[in-house]
Amino acid sequence: MTTTSFDAVTLGKQLNVSDISDTAIALLDEQGMVAAWTHTAKWLVGFSAGDVVGRSAALVLPSFREATTTSAFVEQCHAENGWSGATAVRHRDGRVLDVSVRLTMLHGQGGSVRWLASVTDAVPQSGEAIDRSVRGPLLARAPIGVGIRDRQLRSTYVNDVPESYDGLPRDRRLGRRFTEVLPGTNAETIEAVMRQVLQDGTTKIHEYRTWLPASQGPEHQFAASFQCLQGADGQAMGVCVIGADVTASRRTRERLAVLSQAGTRLGSTLDVMQASQELADLAVPLLADHVVVDLEQSISFGEGPLVRVGATGERLPGLRRAGLASICQGVPESPWVRGEPVFVPPVAPFTDVLRAGKSVLEPVLDTVSGTWVDKVPELAHRVREQGMHSIMIVPIRARRSLLGVALFVRTTDPVPFHEADLLLAEELVGRAAQSLNNARQYARKHTAALTLQRHLLPRRLKGGTAVEAASRYLPADLDHGVGGDWFDVIPLSGARVALVVGDVIGHGLHAAATMGRLRSAVHTLADMELPPDELLAHLDDTVQRLGEEDADTPDQTPAVVGATCLYAVYDPATRRCTMARAGHPPPAIIDPQGRVTYLDLPTGAPLGIGLGEPPDSVELELAEGSVLALYTDGLIETRDHDIEEGMRRLGTVLSQPGRSLEDLCDIATQCLPDQPPCDDVTLLLVRTRSLSPTRVVSWTLPGDRSAVRSARTLATRQLTEWGLEGLQDATNLIVSELVTNAILHGTGQIELRLIRHQLLTCEVSDTSPCTPRPLRARTTDENGRGLYLVTNLSRRWGCRPIPGGKVVWAEQDLPHTSGPRSAPA
Repeated sequence: MTTTSFDAVTLGKQLNVSDISDTAIALLDEQGMVAAWTHTAKWLVGFSAGDVVGRSAALVLPSFREATTTSAFVEQCHAENGWSGATAVRHRDGRVLDVSVRLTMLHGQGGSVRWLASVTDAVPQSGEAIDRSVRGPLLARAPIGVGIRDRQLRSTYVNDVPESYDGLPRDRRLGRRFTEVLPGTNAETIEAVMRQVLQDGTTKIHEYRTWLPASQGPEHQFAASFQCLQGADGQAMGVCVIGADVTASRRTRERLAVLSQAGTRLGSTLDVMQASQELADLAVPLLADHVVVDLEQSISFGEGPLVRVGATGERLPGLRRAGLASICQGVPESPWVRGEPVFVPPVAPFTDVLRAGKSVLEPVLDTVSGTWVDKVPELAHRVREQGMHSIMIVPIRARRSLLGVALFVRTTDPVPFHEADLLLAEELVGRAAQSLNNARQYARKHTAALTLQRHLLPRRLKGGTAVEAASRYLPADLDHGVGGDWFDVIPLSGARVALVVGDVIGHGLHAAATMGRLRSAVHTLADMELPPDELLAHLDDTVQRLGEEDADTPDQTPAVVGATCLYAVYDPATRRCTMARAGHPPPAIIDPQGRVTYLDLPTGAPLGIGLGEPPDSVELELAEGSVLALYTDGLIETRDHDIEEGMRRLGTVLSQPGRSLEDLCDIATQCLPDQPPCDDVTLLLVRTRSLSPTRVVSWTLPGDRSAVRSARTLATRQLTEWGLEGLQDATNLIVSELVTNAILHGTGQIELRLIRHQLLTCEVSDTSPCTPRPLRARTTDENGRGLYLVTNLSRRWGCRPIPGGKVVWAEQDLPHTSGPRSAPA
């Protein structure tokens, strides 16, 4: 008989007959004679119903020849309602098969007894193992309900298990149909299945869910097998119904399914927030109705040391909500959303989890007044409103470090959590902890790499009054976000700027570290005011030296640390631009009308390979408002497109004079092919400006001492015209000292130039190539204090070479600006 009351039966997926083909069912009488046979029995041993029905079971089971007549064995079977064990069966072709056998005692009307024998091949063929909740040895799973029904579907024999489920005694079942004992449409559906089994002579298995009158709680899931019983003539004589409560098996399967999914779903990302959300999504609704994952707040940013388990002290670690899932739309159970800091109540059970690092299970959450719930105002109202009645809090640990906590809650599901649920939750959280720890380490390294990159590249481009600048940088190493490209806009003396774009061979952290060293070298060389060709020559020496330093041993061949670079200097006073390149792609110049020209600069050899002569510089005049585009080859070269095509694509983008530089940068980088870049991409765009003639004045002075007084007079008059009377005293002293030095150490005429831009620059040029150096004058010395005065009166000062001599310059802050004074450049 079936083992349930079918008040709410849903037939599940029907399995194929082959899924239970290794389980043979036969009905025996009290004398051990075969009373009925099945197709599965014929499939296993080869005997048909006509061969065995009415004959002793010893025909198939030789070991039963004596056992069924032994009083001790019979008494044992009666006492235990059956017997199970391993034995051998004889196949019709003479083979002997090792099998598992189970005898189940069935009771009929008038005290009659029948035995149901299930015989299962002990060595199933590969690929024939099926769902163990509905396959043989089905009868080896106690408690199992077994019943025999005749062709009219009346119960003729049944064991004692069905009564333990629905409370219906055996006498009420025997002689009656389903519809007579448990009337209803669902009972009619079950009888329809049995009629089909009688008609087809087949075997069917169904899984269904139902509520048991004899039990409380949620519905149970059952598996039932319906097999056609055949008489000696091979005709159907009834149906054997075998049913089992597989609720526990279903839950086990669901747990195994969760763990199986955990192996594939957890660890699919290196983002700690996404990894936390994956854990929450995985546990709802299979394990809990509501799950939150809170991480120690420094983990999300990959910063700070981990919190050690057992070392939290009086202060609990700060948490941030990272994962959130619920069976209810909108997650009404949580007062905090993802990304928000979470208040950690300094009360049990949270303190126990955070300080001891051990899980807490509260099968029945006490929500009455005065409990710990009331000490968390943000949570208390929602606990009662949403009906939270059972919780588990599991620490997320990596070795001895605490990564966070996971909270599992049941609201709609009335069954409280138990130890098996906690074990599953800990297993899930343990697997998620591995993923989160990997993501944390990645976030830490990624944060360090980005910090390195931020310090290696300019945070803000300072074009001053010379240029307007915009840039984009896309590293090829997407995992670390760093690469070997760099760019710079470096302020120089006299309102000029240096424009730099470089590319170190390789990607990743090593290339970024090399790039940082080269960028520092370029800054140092730029402060020396070297022309572009000389600067690149010195930079080439630096790259070769870096390769030699990276060699592990003195006799080892230095590693090639190659790089390309383009260096340009733009003077807004003259609108002249001087540039040189070492193996780098040529710059693009876009005039104010949008016409694009790639400047034909001498290429020069790449830096660090020790080939070729130093590159030659080229000087040209740019119209005000021209755009200069400096870039690396990653912007114009891809796996599928050559450089010429990339340069045409870039030129098309840049030939839009009405666009801002930021827009042009976006368009130029967004039109790249969709595949990941094979090289770092860098683009630096500058729009040139020019200084008004009213902001630049210069005078030519004779090379004698009369020039000092003339220079002071001219400077005072010009500062008055510019409204900078407050700078007259300091400027007169600076002019006097610089002009005096030019007279003493040079020959010929002297040029004085004042430039008013963001600063006030005073320049004195002479014919001497010697660089002035400050002297440490003694108290008795009459000279040697001039440059000391210049250092203290100016923001900074320095010297740069020019054809036929040098320029000594000093900068001062304008009255509306201020800044620290610096040592000589």
